[in-house]
Amino acid sequence: MTLLFVLGCVFFPLSFTVLCWGLQNHSTLRMQRPEAVLVASKLVSSVQAVMASTAGYIVSTSCKHIIDDQHWLSSAYTQFAVPYFIYDIYAMFLCHWHKHQVKGHGDEAGAKASGSTWAVARGYLHKEFLMVLHHAVMVLVCFPLSVVWRQGKGDFFLGCLLMAEVSTPFVCLGKILIQYKQQHTLLHKVNGALMLLSFLCCRVLLFPYLYWAYGRHAGLPLFAVPLAIPAHVNLGAALLLAPQLYWFFLICRGACRLFRPRGTPPPSPCQTKD
Repeated sequence: MTLLFVLGCVFFPLSFTVLCWGLQNHSTLRMQRPEAVLVASKLVSSVQAVMASTAGYIVSTSCKHIIDDQHWLSSAYTQFAVPYFIYDIYAMFLCHWHKHQVKGHGDEAGAKASGSTWAVARGYLHKEFLMVLHHAVMVLVCFPLSVVWRQGKGDFFLGCLLMAEVSTPFVCLGKILIQYKQQHTLLHKVNGALMLLSFLCCRVLLFPYLYWAYGRHAGLPLFAVPLAIPAHVNLGAALLLAPQLYWFFLICRGACRLFRPRGTPPPSPCQTKD
């Protein structure tokens, strides 16, 4: 366990550092530091998402008995991936810092620089509070529960939850395209549609599917499953689903803006009434 955790602590920050260096020093790209930080952080997140969803698929398809069957990859990848959430909090802060850094004041020192850092940190926590909270819960709650509380049971469900990361590469690509002002390209629209579909299937509909899978195993209809399982399981599922619904709402709102014909204003109340 310790070896995998240490390996994760090295792999994700090192990958980010190498990618930043490469993007800045590549003879063709020559990105500025803020651009390199953003792109590198999204590439690392995408790599982690591919690894997590692949591991989740292998685990979930290997477990024929959804309660008792075990797969070594479930606990191994969980231990390896925990440092990613710690690293990503810092990577998101770096992106926020470079985005809001005041030009010409990057080299200031002393109290003024310290005050600027705290102001950016407060702005970061205000803007990304839900994401930071999500990452903290993954590390402080979900990781101990998956390693200790499960006692080797339910690898199928853990594998399905890992596959929620399928939507992450599309989210990351969308942010990179927005950074380069490519919102109106065909690539951005296709990526937006794939992001919407993958987020809906792998993050929102995932939870009803897990209830349905348990109901099929226990011989219960879907509506009876919440009454047949412990209350704390329902509470945990609700807490995990809540931010997914909020983010899905934001994605849908962005999709409405993306696919609305350019130059077409939203209908007025009178037009809507007619």
